[in-house]
Amino acid sequence: MQSRRSGEPPESFGSLPPALAEQLAAVATTRRHRRGDYICHAGEPATRLFVVHSGRIAIAVRSRDGRESVAAVLGPGALFGELPFFDGEPRSSDARALTPVMLGEISYEAVRAIVDAEPNLLWEVTLILTRRLRATDEALADAMFLDVTGRTAKRLLQIAGTDDEFSLPVTQEELAAMVGASRERVNKAIATFVRLGWLQVSARTRYRILDRDELEARTRV
Repeated sequence: MQSRRSGEPPESFGSLPPALAEQLAAVATTRRHRRGDYICHAGEPATRLFVVHSGRIAIAVRSRDGRESVAAVLGPGALFGELPFFDGEPRSSDARALTPVMLGEISYEAVRAIVDAEPNLLWEVTLILTRRLRATDEALADAMFLDVTGRTAKRLLQIAGTDDEFSLPVTQEELAAMVGASRERVNKAIATFVRLGWLQVSARTRYRILDRDELEARTRV
């Protein structure tokens, strides 16, 4: 892991409102992590938030028996680690590098100093929390109302973003954890998409979306 004072432009903070992004970029430190590195662990004290400049991060929780559920895969521009900033509680989840990643790290003290100097930015910080709550509501609705096939389609589309061709940045076990189903059931769903002509898979990790409209339709309740 390497660190340096950030020279990243505010555009790297793509998920943040521009006014706040510019301020945070000026005080961020950049760190590089290897695939498999843990950025933080559930239960540990929190002092920093993170912005993904490049690569992908898995946000995951573990049950008492060690089973892992991947709640989200975050790509460039995404923010994580912000919840303890609001409530002062320990980390609520693990964050692990799925690929080599470069992160911007900002101390909570620096964020508070920025907000204290410009109180109007508090509305921008509140927007961050609102987005997290909406994402949580969406995840709960997916778990309740979408079947495994629908959840698999949704996760693949989230990983692909706007690209029609992509490499799966997670193992099949991690994808199954993201979907919340067994590996066998997720593989069966993918095989269905291939049979219907919606998806092409090569070398097990290379995917090509052939019919985005049909995949998106399958994600609707």
